[in-house]
Amino acid sequence: MNRRAVLLGTAALSLAVFGSGGIYLRRQREAEARAAAEAAVARTPEALIRPHSPILGPADAPVTLVEFFDPSCEACRAYHPVIEDLLRQYPTELRVVLRYTPFHEGSDEAVRILESARMQGKFEQVLNALFEKQPDWAIHGAPDMDRAWRIAGAAGMDIVKGKEDRLFPGTTAILNQDTSDLQAMGVRSTPTFFLNGRPIAPEALAAGVQAVVNRTK
Repeated sequence: MNRRAVLLGTAALSLAVFGSGGIYLRRQREAEARAAAEAAVARTPEALIRPHSPILGPADAPVTLVEFFDPSCEACRAYHPVIEDLLRQYPTELRVVLRYTPFHEGSDEAVRILESARMQGKFEQVLNALFEKQPDWAIHGAPDMDRAWRIAGAAGMDIVKGKEDRLFPGTTAILNQDTSDLQAMGVRSTPTFFLNGRPIAPEALAAGVQAVVNRTK
């Protein structure tokens, strides 16, 4: 075997070892994060769901999926159709509880838009519109919140009344409480999901919800 072949073989082996080590470390971090989240739920269960939290689906559904989400988050936008599909599949069995996680610049204003829309009974319409048009307003480093308000208006919201309500003390209290809760729960990225009180990876949502729904029958 010539020297070049030996070097190539050594390099390939090193890459394989490095790759497997990276996978191991990632899985270890994921396991640690799940354990920490489970401990947080056990320690402060009230921090997972609050009476003020918006709910999609029937409020008395036997299966609860909690989503910590940011209206400006691209991954949250990507998973929103998944959530909608699950709600269509399980119209009586599943409820989705939404928790605000305003990590991005402008997200606190987006929450105020959503809460003003909720006062008008337009929450879901405006949420869907803000996600659909997210690339138009959630510009990293320069969010266009005037455009976000116009998008909400096009979805049926009275934005004149909405802007009057944007600083409603109750909305500020919701923002403060949700920010405190996401810290208590150790939420560091969005979307973060909990299925019936247990953390679940986003990619496992469909199978996880189906399994839990089946157990309720």
